[in-house]
Amino acid sequence: MKDEFAYETAQRHLGQRNRFAALSAVLGLTSLLAIGAAATRDETVVLVPITSETLALSSGGVEAHYLELVTRDTALMLLNRAPESLDYWMGQVLKVADPAAHGRLKAQLVAIVDEQRGSDVSQAFVISGMRVDPGALTSTVTGTLKTFVGAQVIASQQRSFEFKWTRRGLSLALSGFRQLPTQEEEQDL
Repeated sequence: MKDEFAYETAQRHLGQRNRFAALSAVLGLTSLLAIGAAATRDETVVLVPITSETLALSSGGVEAHYLELVTRDTALMLLNRAPESLDYWMGQVLKVADPAAHGRLKAQLVAIVDEQRGSDVSQAFVISGMRVDPGALTSTVTGTLKTFVGAQVIASQQRSFEFKWTRRGLSLALSGFRQLPTQEEEQDL
């Protein structure tokens, strides 16, 4: 009797073990498939609309329109400044800076702040054109750069500025900017 009872108990435990093993195999396979699908699928983030269009940023690449909007906002923030708001201005520019370029950009901005602090010199920039290259993550903004002393315009020039971007995950960060030489300046070189 004991042998029959032991045999039935062993068979019952063996059946339970086999069912748990099959369930574990199915769950393991499902997990592997889910991980594989998540790793190979492009990740997309829907952005808060700042225009009348819906924007999305995908891990597959940066859309030209999105790069244009980011460049526009950064250019206006970077190129419009007044002595009263220099500390705020520098902080806002550094918020969009790539961590790898943070030190170099901060050095450029500190030089501008030191030059402009305590003066009445302000700067305003009006965009007239823009070119973006999503593949190279660069953009060029052209427009009129006006310099003011008080309320008096002392200079108004057509200038172009180049912005370089880096991509970290699903975000863009400013890695560099420079003023491009005019055609006259290029001829003098």
